[in-house]
Amino acid sequence: MLTDPIADYLTRIRNALGSGLANVEVPSSKLKLEMSRILTEQGYISGFEKQPAEVGEKIRLDLKYTGDHQPVISGIERVSRPGRRRYVRSGAVPRVHGGTGTAIVTTSHGVMTGHEAKKEGVGGEVVAYVW
Repeated sequence: MLTDPIADYLTRIRNALGSGLANVEVPSSKLKLEMSRILTEQGYISGFEKQPAEVGEKIRLDLKYTGDHQPVISGIERVSRPGRRRYVRSGAVPRVHGGTGTAIVTTSHGVMTGHEAKKEGVGGEVVAYVW
């Protein structure tokens, strides 16, 4: 049984990038779809697609690499875990790598980047950092 599906999602991306794969498939959920949307909007992945699977649905992520075959994502880290949740106020949303990275935050207004959360003046749970 999987206890932390978001950590599994991030680990599958990290492992696929390390192996140089063009795409990776992960089990689907609403939060993973929103995180995939943010990764696409921020330019970390080329795109994603929800597909039927043997049981339920899956998400196929198209990974992105630079011209010299280096992954665009140099780091991806789970912040809030099931045993240790991390919530922040709107003024305390963290900057990732001096503003060059992205914090993914779940708020009462939906899943958004840390920059968008600050702009809208909402806080929430910090799910992951991507840089």
